[in-house]
Amino acid sequence: MATYTLPELPYDYAALAPVISPEIIELHHDKHHAAYVKGANDTLEQLAEARDKESWGSINGLEKNLAFHLSGHILHSIYWHNMSGDGGGEPHEKDGVGELADAIAESFGSYAGFKAQLTKAAATTQGSGWGVLAYEPVSGRLIVEQIYDHQGNVGQGSVPILVFDAWEHAFYLQYKNQKVDFIEAMWRVVNWQDVAKRYAAAKERANTLLLAP
Repeated sequence: MATYTLPELPYDYAALAPVISPEIIELHHDKHHAAYVKGANDTLEQLAEARDKESWGSINGLEKNLAFHLSGHILHSIYWHNMSGDGGGEPHEKDGVGELADAIAESFGSYAGFKAQLTKAAATTQGSGWGVLAYEPVSGRLIVEQIYDHQGNVGQGSVPILVFDAWEHAFYLQYKNQKVDFIEAMWRVVNWQDVAKRYAAAKERANTLLLAP
């Protein structure tokens, strides 16, 4: 039995149009995300075989593959729920996300400052990667991370709560090589309700996730 499975989308393929076309959503979820799930499961099987045979010549490559595919699966699973056809705008207390809005202002000085930093982090990834808003449990602050591929350049222990996919397969059919235009458009579909729930859950688990000195 497979350890990891492809989650269903929380909406239909057309739900995020015109920001993201139905064709992109279908290909992105059914082909690209599915490939990361398969890659993670295949790598676990290969690691089990290596353990059984005590054949460790490929261990470095297998561990790298597991990190790549598993992180791709996790980030995409967050990505789908981070978006909504009814999303966008700025998080406000009147919408039930006041705690998140306050944390953003405290950590970045203002919502505008946060938005600019995450936009630049996502839009300037070299090659493939992500821009991520994460909860960092040691300081109890929100931070922006720029992730190369799916797993590189990440602070240990940080919990992603909002992710912007900056891989070309996320936008190229619609936005061509204009990655920055895609990232700017993404703000129109951010599901702040989902981000706020992830923030609250990350804070609640902070003391069990990492023992700080």
